[in-house]
Amino acid sequence: MISKTLICTGICAGLATMMMASGAIIVGPAAAQTWPERPITLIVPWGAGGGTDTVARTLAVAMEEPLGQPVNVVNRTGGSGIIGHTAMATADADGYAIGTINVDLSQLVCQGLTDLTADKFTHIALINTEPAAVSVSADSQFQTLEQALDAIRQNPAGTYTASGSGTGSIYHLAWAGLLVAADIDPNKVTWVPSEGGGPSLQDAASGAIDFVTPPLSTAKPLVEAGRVRPLATMGADRFSGLPDVPTVKEAAGVDWTSQTWRMIGAPDGLPDDIRDKLSNAVRTAFDSDAFTEFMDNRGFAKTWMGPEEARAFHASEDSAICEVMKAAGML
Repeated sequence: MISKTLICTGICAGLATMMMASGAIIVGPAAAQTWPERPITLIVPWGAGGGTDTVARTLAVAMEEPLGQPVNVVNRTGGSGIIGHTAMATADADGYAIGTINVDLSQLVCQGLTDLTADKFTHIALINTEPAAVSVSADSQFQTLEQALDAIRQNPAGTYTASGSGTGSIYHLAWAGLLVAADIDPNKVTWVPSEGGGPSLQDAASGAIDFVTPPLSTAKPLVEAGRVRPLATMGADRFSGLPDVPTVKEAAGVDWTSQTWRMIGAPDGLPDDIRDKLSNAVRTAFDSDAFTEFMDNRGFAKTWMGPEEARAFHASEDSAICEVMKAAGML
């Protein structure tokens, strides 16, 4: 006697063959079990050669073995990151289009330039956080962050300058938020836009700028060269590369943290089983010697959050960044 299971198996297999031949897409458990069957595209909203791009490319190579398929990085630039993030959010939710999500997106949401909030994505993992910091010239009068904040309070607006990146960027936000948390009007210090962390640190080293806010990983070469003095990190913990530098809370009693961050995400509605396969592949790549060596050499901090934790973190950043930008008069 032929079982119903065998009958169903034969019929289903025949139907599947006919549907595939006709070009129809099979969904459900069978499709999930065979995913991925072709290369995956990883969209980066920023240009080639930058920090996010190099992190994504190194991770993509390490993801290929656990996935068994190529992971091709595509740069979709423009609109301060809006174009690339939109391309990823609006792609088919089938796992073949993923991408990086950056802290800049939360700032763009706060400015009303996009509606791409956390709920528009499926979160795969958070892989990197990079706290901002406060550094000064090695010749600066300020030996501690507390001294610096006291001087800002006591002197007229415009006495001091700060920099780290462009106006309204995450490092500008980090500085403004620090002053707000310390009960100081952020407009008391003049923000000078720069081309990025490296150039701003050179300006600080030369004495052209009083305070700069790039991460300690970026500042480390100039610190070790004796040209820049770090006063505090805006991370919750000290930076392992410069362990003698205190946190903002340790240095000045101000409860403030701020960091740039990078995630891997996909369009909203990605099936859970495909999301989990992607998350497992990212974790394997994250733990690989090649990715770890790259991150260590570049001074990038590895930070892991799985799908649910990353989603909650992204949502909290959407809210917190808007609050700081409003308090700092940046909206």
